[in-house]
Amino acid sequence: MANTNIGYSELDSFIQDVEQIVQSGGIEEVLISKIKTRMQQLLKSEKVLPDQYMQPQPTSALYPLHVAQDESFSIAVTVFNVGQPSPMHDHGTWGVIGVVKGVEHEIKYARPSGENEPLTVVQDRYIREGEVGICCSSEQDLHQVECASPMPCVGIHVYGANIGKIERHMYNPQTGAKKVGITPWVPVPDSNSTL
Repeated sequence: MANTNIGYSELDSFIQDVEQIVQSGGIEEVLISKIKTRMQQLLKSEKVLPDQYMQPQPTSALYPLHVAQDESFSIAVTVFNVGQPSPMHDHGTWGVIGVVKGVEHEIKYARPSGENEPLTVVQDRYIREGEVGICCSSEQDLHQVECASPMPCVGIHVYGANIGKIERHMYNPQTGAKKVGITPWVPVPDSNSTL
């Protein structure tokens, strides 16, 4: 599933740089910081993604842009259509997001201290086109996102694992109850197709 040559020189260079950052190792905070800085550089490019990666789906799309052969990291493109939310979920790894188009509304929650407790909000923010944020770390890994713009929200997400394959948790915001699930990769649409 590793797409090492997307055909966009800036994007291909970004993928190679992230691979080098992850392979060099180090503590999570250092990796996240380096990837965030590199993502900020990428988002200054005039055209960041091929059109087929920017198409919404009936439910939010998680397109694979690159998955490391050893699955030590993955780069996803997420697309939320207007008003489309994600379930409340965790990731089980670190993650950095950059918004390519639109606005993403993110609400972060504290992990419940016990079973079946309501979740409390710790951060409510908007990430706009061209901005980069840390979506998850070992300390803060629970959120819900939705498109908050009049156009689909497209983001590039870098995770410290194969995010389309690992088991994660979905949460009920009222009760804190969680269930195990996998958010599978969505096949990238053909470059000539539109919804």
